[in-house]
Amino acid sequence: MSKSKSPAANLKNIIESAQRLGVKMDEEAALQWLTAITAAQTSDDLVVDTRSGVFGYKVTMLDFSPKDLDYFRQIGKIVEIPDRPGVVETALALSGSAAQSKIQSYPGDCDYFERVNIKAASREEACRIIADVMREKTIQAMKGPTFQLIEVKFGSYPFDLVRGEAAKKAGAPISWKAEEVRTGQFDAFKPDGTAVIIRWEDVAVQPGWCKLDWVIADPIRGRLANASNMLDVTWEAPDGSIIPLDGYLDPYFQEVYLDAESIPIFSKLAQHISANALDDYVTALEKEVSKYLTKDLNYGKAAKRMYNVFRLVGRYEEAAYIRELFDEPASMLYQVWSLIRTIEDCCNPASPITVEQVLAETDQLIISVVSAMEGDEETEIVRLLLKLRDDLSHQKTNEQLTPEAEAARDRVINVVNDFFHDKLTSVPSIKVYIDSFQTKHG
Repeated sequence: MSKSKSPAANLKNIIESAQRLGVKMDEEAALQWLTAITAAQTSDDLVVDTRSGVFGYKVTMLDFSPKDLDYFRQIGKIVEIPDRPGVVETALALSGSAAQSKIQSYPGDCDYFERVNIKAASREEACRIIADVMREKTIQAMKGPTFQLIEVKFGSYPFDLVRGEAAKKAGAPISWKAEEVRTGQFDAFKPDGTAVIIRWEDVAVQPGWCKLDWVIADPIRGRLANASNMLDVTWEAPDGSIIPLDGYLDPYFQEVYLDAESIPIFSKLAQHISANALDDYVTALEKEVSKYLTKDLNYGKAAKRMYNVFRLVGRYEEAAYIRELFDEPASMLYQVWSLIRTIEDCCNPASPITVEQVLAETDQLIISVVSAMEGDEETEIVRLLLKLRDDLSHQKTNEQLTPEAEAARDRVINVVNDFFHDKLTSVPSIKVYIDSFQTKHG
């Protein structure tokens, strides 16, 4: 579907499709959103909410609610890279579902994105500084009453090697355990069996993917949650040029920045973003859509990315439908993937998450399903979650998932996938969009 010439007429067709599947769309609210997003196309790119002190891309700000802003700012204090006056300047933002809190009644993880600009005489010095900054952050935020650092992404493997029992290819991003970052090294082997030591400072010359991941106790939702901070690190040379240390300056189409005082640093960096950034961003999103519709089948994750594609390319009626879908009580089934990730973390030998915590989270999800859903869908989901809970009760912390628990997990994933598949393909234009990826892949 091309950009609509008659939003009301096209929206009516979408609403009729929604009603057939029991998705209750508020026509007046949807039209208000369509009017607002259409108007946004003629406004400045950057929008500042003076009351809450946040800012972001005009389209993104339409989906942000400041309701949980204090909470997100508290978590931000845990995950953020601090400034170093005259050397390191930063701008911290929410991303993912946290940045779409107006429509995400049942969000997933607490995702953050931070621009980290380093003023240094040379690229080598900038790399040394980000290595020092990330190591200092890791040690300072390794563990607290409500959080535990799980892993850090930094640097790339300098050559093929074997780490533990896993083969790692040269150039692949390195995942560090918190304790390995603290000691500044880990042991590995070359393919021929020669022992090697990989040191933090040695891989700093190519920082690559810079990311930190925590598990936090979420007091608002009464559950465990994953919190991450993805860093976009740039070097500001003495002549004022801005150079991304990973070779690519990320666009800003999915971020809500938490402090208006960081507008100057944001504006300085935004000037260097490619003129083709929006097209490139949509292309990257569609690669993820393709991935979740074909290789790693996950219709819920595909739906979230389709929403972002549709609202950026002018397919507003389809975006309005998916927007409403994620505000439906039944969309809390998206939390199943957060539960699955928690289960996988529990099976990680180094994870602090216990089986008891996973069982408590499963109980919470079962209660939510019973409260939000009704009919055959609720009965089937609750039955499968209870079976998963029973199998998990025999699971040991930090050990590989038992075959029974793995089978129960897969059945839960399948029924949730079916739910989102049915809701998406009921809209003819969205079904055509989905088919275009699956036919090409098939």
